Amino acid sequence: MALKSSALVALVAVLTAAPLPASAAPPPLREVMFVGNNWEGTVDVIGSSGGYGKLGRINVIPDKDARLWEIYLNPIRLAFFLGIRSGPGEGHDQLVDDMYTTPDGGALVASRPSFADVVSIDLRTGAVRWRFAVSGYRADHMAVSPDGTRVAVSASTSNTVHVLDIATGRQLGSFATGDKPHENIYSADGRYLWNMSIGEVNTDLDDPIWDWTKGNRRITVADTTTFQTVRTIDMRARLDAFGRSDLSNAMRPTVFSADGSKLYFQVSFFNGLVEYDIATDRITRVKTLPKNPATSDDRTTFVNDSRHHGLALSPDGGRLCVAGTMDDYATVVDRATLQEGELVPAAKPYWATVSGDGRDCVISESGADQVSAISFATGRRVATVAVGDHPQRVRIGHVPDNWAPPAAR
Repeated sequence: MALKSSALVALVAVLTAAPLPASAAPPPLREVMFVGNNWEGTVDVIGSSGGYGKLGRINVIPDKDARLWEIYLNPIRLAFFLGIRSGPGEGHDQLVDDMYTTPDGGALVASRPSFADVVSIDLRTGAVRWRFAVSGYRADHMAVSPDGTRVAVSASTSNTVHVLDIATGRQLGSFATGDKPHENIYSADGRYLWNMSIGEVNTDLDDPIWDWTKGNRRITVADTTTFQTVRTIDMRARLDAFGRSDLSNAMRPTVFSADGSKLYFQVSFFNGLVEYDIATDRITRVKTLPKNPATSDDRTTFVNDSRHHGLALSPDGGRLCVAGTMDDYATVVDRATLQEGELVPAAKPYWATVSGDGRDCVISESGADQVSAISFATGRRVATVAVGDHPQRVRIGHVPDNWAPPAAR
């Protein structure tokens, strides 16, 4: 019996010391940055930091003909399709809005506003892995859960957020929101999903006296297990209490502070940002940023009611990066003092995100078909990369380490 036990111990030692088969080891991944070219239906892949070198381009509308046939054969869908083109699309189809990669780096999941869907594109073949048609007629901003397994998408005409399994596209749950759900953000622990609704942005009833026509604009906080609403917050009362009844309560890009205690956000028509304390449920500071003298104050000229649209927080929590969309600049703001830095000229910057190494803020310049990196430390531009037609969302993701774009294979 002792001999058998010794043999068993030796066998176990050999097996545990042996390397795992290659098939069992996860493939090495490379961190990259994805830039969605909204009017073109493509996504540019660039380095996530440093020189931001271009790595390739992905077509996220390989099924365009099939989708257009479906739309043309349905009068109601066609009416919404053309409405998106003439409204938020500024005369163009909106073919890619937001995007994230699957945890294994094998697919890019993107929302396509004009096609009212979310698709998963295989990063090696360029083929559609799965497609989810949202309720209503337009898909908008997304968010990915902290563990990367779920993706949430706003269905802006049905006032719904769908939560999908990022690998299969299967709906895991959904919840109702205010009018025109827009931004989505997961809490750091993944327990809650925050949605900000912006109301109607496609009319010219932009004078404050017509604000009531914009609809029900609120934050909806949902439990990510039950998909039940646990809290709603209308910033109207909070802004009024702070003495800023002149500001819209339509919340645009939003970021949590590093410790999760504060919320920073932009609102429609306003050149600046707002700080909200979550625990005390009150506005604590409002920062007005400089206007561009060349920018008209006529609200009807602001794209989709947004004067400033793009906000990112440095990893250390000390600085905010602001995209001053209609004022054609970006700037880094000290979070302690809310003092802005240098105004970096930019052509209709439409988004802001943090580089992979955390050193820079990367903005999309939708008016110049490029992205620019601005140093959090100096507040100055350090790189610019040409991309496709009308870049908007910029997201960090991963591709296989030896990845090449599908067209190159």
